[in-house]
Amino acid sequence: MVSASQDGKLLVWDTSSGNKAASPKTLRELDAHTGYLSCCRFLSDTEIITASGDTTCCLWDLETGKQKAIFTNHTGDCMSLALSSDMNTFISGACDSLAKLWDIREGAYKQTFSGHTSDINAIAFFPSGNAIITGSDNCACKMYDLRADQEVIGYQDSSLNASVTETVGVLSGHDNRVSCTGVPEDGMGVCTGSWDSFLKLWN
Repeated sequence: MVSASQDGKLLVWDTSSGNKAASPKTLRELDAHTGYLSCCRFLSDTEIITASGDTTCCLWDLETGKQKAIFTNHTGDCMSLALSSDMNTFISGACDSLAKLWDIREGAYKQTFSGHTSDINAIAFFPSGNAIITGSDNCACKMYDLRADQEVIGYQDSSLNASVTETVGVLSGHDNRVSCTGVPEDGMGVCTGSWDSFLKLWN
């Protein structure tokens, strides 16, 4: 198990004892970010990616406790990240109002998605891997098609294909910042959570 916090440290915990009365012991402390940690996702049992308030995302080797790669290109705090199903790419959302697609193998960003006017706090891949959904402080969610490298701002309609980049609809209905998003395996909807205390389901 891992935990990340505003002290900028990622702690790796030993929870294998099975004894509920015993407190877990810290196995390793990963301490190289200069800002708070906002998000982390496992690539494997030995690798994890973190997002930080220092504007970077990092790939870590959990066995050595060292950074394997540092992903830099955001100009604001990195707030969220999500891994693609093939574990070769990830997306990040930041306080620079941008979402970025990164290639883990190359250590570089491949695409940048704009359109929000405030911090991107939540981000997720659609199960197909061809689209992402973002949630922002501006109370809006946006959908981007990775193949078309464009904002779609809605759900797929039978008249749309990857080469069309017209607006289909807007997911707007929260009264405060969107803080988390989720997409079911069938990709037929989106769930958004907000600081307005509401969880909304969209289809």
